Amino acid sequence: MKSLIVNLLKLACIVAYAAALATALGWMSNTFGSRMLIVAPVLLGLHVLELALAWKHLGRYRGPFGISVLLALLFGVLHWKPLADVAKAAETKASP
Repeated sequence: MKSLIVNLLKLACIVAYAAALATALGWMSNTFGSRMLIVAPVLLGLHVLELALAWKHLGRYRGPFGISVLLALLFGVLHWKPLADVAKAAETKASP
């Protein structure tokens, strides 16, 4: 269930970015798209700020570091929090 919610939230991020891009390119001109022109940059800005907090966890991603940074910019806490949880679980397991 938790995975489903995370995936739905990731999809919502993608929809927000796609709607903002479509509106900016003139492909969409409705109220939803206009709102996404505000929401998407704010969301992206928050995710940029999150990079400073999550930088140390991004290296735990199994793929290239650059992809991990990109995923953190797109999805923020939805990407880096599971990586941080794995690190915390490993530390807890290692301590006596």
